[in-house]
Amino acid sequence: MRPRGGVRCRLVARATAAMALALLVLALLGAVPGAQVLRTITFYSSWMIEQRLYKLDVSWPKLPEYFTGQTFCVGVDPISDLVYVAQRGVNVPKVLVFSENGDFRQAWNSTVEMPHGIFVVSNGTDSSVWITDVGNGKYGHTVKQYSISGKPVRTLGTPGKRGSALIPLQFDQPAEIFVDQNGDIYIVDGDGGLNNRLLKLTNDFKVMWLHAENGTGAAQFRIPHSVTVDSVGRVWVADRANKRIQVFDKVTGEWLGAWSSCFKEDGPYSVRLTPNEKYLIVAQLNINRVSILAAPPVGSIGDCIVVNIIQMADEVKPHLVDVNVKTGAIYVAAIGSQQTVLPSTSTGCFTPRTHKTDGSERRYHPNFLSSVCLWIFSQLRCEWFCKLSLW
Repeated sequence: MRPRGGVRCRLVARATAAMALALLVLALLGAVPGAQVLRTITFYSSWMIEQRLYKLDVSWPKLPEYFTGQTFCVGVDPISDLVYVAQRGVNVPKVLVFSENGDFRQAWNSTVEMPHGIFVVSNGTDSSVWITDVGNGKYGHTVKQYSISGKPVRTLGTPGKRGSALIPLQFDQPAEIFVDQNGDIYIVDGDGGLNNRLLKLTNDFKVMWLHAENGTGAAQFRIPHSVTVDSVGRVWVADRANKRIQVFDKVTGEWLGAWSSCFKEDGPYSVRLTPNEKYLIVAQLNINRVSILAAPPVGSIGDCIVVNIIQMADEVKPHLVDVNVKTGAIYVAAIGSQQTVLPSTSTGCFTPRTHKTDGSERRYHPNFLSSVCLWIFSQLRCEWFCKLSLW
């Protein structure tokens, strides 16, 4: 049955009004032909939640020209509200320090050759910065501790010498370090080097347990690239080349399970938890994506569920991320660009409809207005280093 004339007119009027609104919003954002393109980022939401969780903070950092090399990693100090970004390049400062609101504070370069991972330890009154160095020169193959001003404090491993020894400790391209609230240390060693290891050390740097076998089986690794620990004693490891996350008991080192179904397109490069531990933040470099996964309850690993997807531009390769435990903001260090990204929590741009889902990835399929919003976000270019904040 054909619609009556009045109904048809109302439909046309609504479509015209929606298009006019879309063009107005695009014009306000400068996303019309000839307008300057700032950042490119797209958000997808799962049918399981009612809104996206993060939005891009386009004001961070305030002066991106300080990024003169490729950013590889980022660490957040919630005590001093400082953000440490490590970059690579010739004649560039290896560590840049910013305030939480994006102001540049300082830069330092001492004994850092080729930074890969960075982690800030805060004990409530004092902080220090750990950096994994994968360089092949006189400072490489080490895990180093610095004061917040960049003064060398301690070096694990023999600088410039690769190896697998435990006494004394030696490394080959150590990827990342994580220090838990008890001071215990977790290191993933093997960014394509000799080793494929997960080590747990005491706070006086003695090995408590390790998994050091190369392979595809349980507790075996192929490029363990990132590590984090939750409050219930589970160690989460991004097993990059195996395209999975493996989980271990922090006390015994026992293997608890693995996630792989979320990583068929690309392996996980980075893994972090949100402050409430409801979600895992995972970077996937080769598909330009930061995925937000539902964290399993205590006593269950199950399989991974994608809750949100933050899709970066093609030239933005998210490498490692960190989360501010006070604000929940995510900082994304991307290579292939020269800036760190800070996403915020989601805007109200999407109206999820549970009857429109893609069963394979559980992506949110937008209606017309949300399609416009997706396109608007695609005009916001995330270059160099980005910040994502909670909405």
